[in-house]
Amino acid sequence: MSHQVTLIGVKRKQVAFEIVVIGTSLGGLSALKILLGNLPADFLVPIAIVQHRHKESNNTLQELLQEYTSLPIREVEDKDEILPRHIYIAPADYHLLVEPGHFALSTDEPVSYARPSIDVLFESAADVYSEQVIGVILTGANQDGMQGLKKIKARGGLTIVQEPTTAESDVMPEAAISAVAVDWILTLSNIASQMVKLCH
Repeated sequence: MSHQVTLIGVKRKQVAFEIVVIGTSLGGLSALKILLGNLPADFLVPIAIVQHRHKESNNTLQELLQEYTSLPIREVEDKDEILPRHIYIAPADYHLLVEPGHFALSTDEPVSYARPSIDVLFESAADVYSEQVIGVILTGANQDGMQGLKKIKARGGLTIVQEPTTAESDVMPEAAISAVAVDWILTLSNIASQMVKLCH
């Protein structure tokens, strides 16, 4: 175990992270309020979030979350530049993909019954930024995100999962933990502090 910690320590000095990708479903709003509320105003690394929601939903998610953080939150538009100190949310009914330096939106078929799909975001981030990605899975009631987290891990990125006993729905965290040798399993406030440690 101590060997693994050393490895991560070594890796951390060498890698400047390009993006944090977060996936959540049922119970995600409450979880994101806590996680984002625990991040400092100078958190540099861009954060991209897929929260499963109804395809008719409007931008209230952005407004609700903005009350908990001073980092600007925006719903992604196609070809948006990926900027430091910003939080990006996948719009309802679009897949969110990472491309070098910017985002893309897609109306391809749902993945794991979801559009936006966590897997699509995570896999595209892993393809573009490899070991410079941190993938985070929070509460949720399906298995979306499991394959994406696996790909982030395979490309050398870091993986964090919400402690299932603290999740409103433990299905998504449990699925991720069963499929991936995740780096950390943490409570929401500890996920935030771990992100700060890794990115600053």
